[in-house]
Amino acid sequence: MLNTLAITNYRSLQDIVVPLSNLNLVTGPNGSGKSNIYRALRLLAETARGGVISSLAREGGLDSTFWAGPKVISAAMKRGNAAIQGTHDNSRKRLKLGFAGTEFSYAVALGITPPVPYPSAFNLDPEIKREAIWQGELYRPASSLLERKDNLVKIRHARNWNVICQHLPMYESIFTHLADPGQAPEVMALREYIKQWRFYDHFRTDQEAPSRLPQLGSRTLALSHDGADLAAALQTIIEIGDGEGLAKAVDEAFPGATLNVQVTEDGHFSVLFRQQGLLRPLTGKELSDGTLRFLLWVAALLTPRPPALMVINEPETSLHPDLLPALANLIVKASQSTQVWVVSHAPVLINLLQRVEGCNAIRLQKEIGQTLITGQDRLTAPAWNWPT
Repeated sequence: MLNTLAITNYRSLQDIVVPLSNLNLVTGPNGSGKSNIYRALRLLAETARGGVISSLAREGGLDSTFWAGPKVISAAMKRGNAAIQGTHDNSRKRLKLGFAGTEFSYAVALGITPPVPYPSAFNLDPEIKREAIWQGELYRPASSLLERKDNLVKIRHARNWNVICQHLPMYESIFTHLADPGQAPEVMALREYIKQWRFYDHFRTDQEAPSRLPQLGSRTLALSHDGADLAAALQTIIEIGDGEGLAKAVDEAFPGATLNVQVTEDGHFSVLFRQQGLLRPLTGKELSDGTLRFLLWVAALLTPRPPALMVINEPETSLHPDLLPALANLIVKASQSTQVWVVSHAPVLINLLQRVEGCNAIRLQKEIGQTLITGQDRLTAPAWNWPT
């Protein structure tokens, strides 16, 4: 389980350390930085999958993601007695992302690529300047297991450090280059852990959405990020997962309704939704946006193979408030077998989840453009050290 998430220099997140538990609820007004924390977590996942460089490019490049405010915000600036000013030199800035886990912890720092002495079309690509893996929650040199600085990577063996790579490309992470269970088992273990993370963000529910149409199906232990394999995922839950929980969730949200999956001879799966008072079942094409979206959340949260971490962004979108209690129950149930991170600004859903014992409610606020956790100060923030 993740115990701490740390982010520095990413958009409005100048320097933030977030405590985590099994069920995490991130709230705050619009523009407070909820989406930035969600994106930063996705970037961490992309590091393990080898896609962090391209992900940053899609965001406009590393330079555009850096914190745009002053490095130090003085008390006078906060009171409004002084102008917002400071240096804005990005040449030596670093975007830093890291987490502390129950077994291993990890941090990565990315920087601007210096101009190369030969013609290249990739001068805007960021570089991975620093990576580290350590044991325990707090980084200390004595607890470090692997250190990467620029092109050089060394790993600890007993009390000694062994250099295992001197020419690691600056555009590649240790996870894509050194995942050798014999030479670097820590890298392999962390890579597989991070690759289990699942992110669900705004399922498509338009009339041409794949989840509305019959699809070729096979056993689906995890709903795809776009929900295209909805019918196969639901049938998998019915056959080898919590079919009783699925039926209960549907009945709680739509009293008297039942859900079935139709399978044709050629292997196409489609959803059939029977609602009280109707003489025939509704197909995916006929479902309302809210009904379809709720079924997508049922398939995601009742997965027969719970991931290490499930991150869901604004699950209340297109849902009627009457459906939110059933959704909250699904989220709480999922948090019993996986670590769940929910980003929401729906008061009904927030109130329901905050009542749950152990819910880690993180409320964000903005102060001079900087995202802060409400009520957190230097004494209450989790301990965190960046590798030096």
